[in-house]
Amino acid sequence: MKTLHYCLIVVGLGLNLKAGAQTGISGKIKAEYVPFSNYIRPVDSVKTGSSSNFKRMQLGFSIPLSVKIDSSGRPKMWAVNVEGAYAQMENRDYEVKLFPTEMLNAQLGLVHMRPISKTWSIMAMASVGVYTDMEKITSDDILVQGGVLFIKHFNPRTAFGFGPVVSNTFGVPMILPGLYFNWVTAGRYRLHVNFPENIEFGVQMNPSFELKAVVELSGMTAEVTKDNKSMLLGYQQVVAGLRPEIKLGKSITLQLTAGTTLTRSFTTTSRKLKDFFKAKDMADPRFVTTAYGAVALKWNLSKAKK
Repeated sequence: MKTLHYCLIVVGLGLNLKAGAQTGISGKIKAEYVPFSNYIRPVDSVKTGSSSNFKRMQLGFSIPLSVKIDSSGRPKMWAVNVEGAYAQMENRDYEVKLFPTEMLNAQLGLVHMRPISKTWSIMAMASVGVYTDMEKITSDDILVQGGVLFIKHFNPRTAFGFGPVVSNTFGVPMILPGLYFNWVTAGRYRLHVNFPENIEFGVQMNPSFELKAVVELSGMTAEVTKDNKSMLLGYQQVVAGLRPEIKLGKSITLQLTAGTTLTRSFTTTSRKLKDFFKAKDMADPRFVTTAYGAVALKWNLSKAKK
């Protein structure tokens, strides 16, 4: 599960941004629901009678501050990213409190992207955010992240990036390897791999309707106090399903997703760097696979540079 937690740090930083910059305001609002599913006790992997659900609202948008197009048609830009997610959980029939009833993640970030050669670009990012279980908000709930990616554009549809990512998730600033991969095929049948966020395979039924099969990683983080120590509680989910995508106009798209949770779990980690590399004595708390549903509205007030 540490691999999932690392990927979520990368996703939260915004490294899942498309290598082709947006030249206008773009955003997304999304509502998700996971019905009650049984808690699997980590000590012996027994399915218990306890259960939890998960409801989340997400809102994010990007506002370009400055955009200049060079002679080759590639953008040099500065943009502000604003993201927020609020989740509620109902927890039934637990002997002791194991999971929060609320979580809030909100962050503000600055992104700069520019070409540095005919086939290479550089993307620099920095963000600060609040990650809390809503019980008590302190300075420990504030996380700062940043990174620089060097992106190789193999062609207009394929890009690979790498570079250092710095985060104070584990108390002291820690340098992690940042990886980015974006690949989109052309034609009526389209495969889109956007590491580490999702994989999509879609069929364009007509100009206004596309049906996709998706696998998607997401999660949330909250700083919690346990035994008078600052800890990080991480929620991870991987979902798979079908996603009809309907264009409501040139700039607005409606997405409906129905499927299942492949994995849904919580991790609690010390904020000491040395503890991140320690092997755990038992598995993380997790839940039985169950249904998943989401509805999202996306808008993009400019044409993406592919």
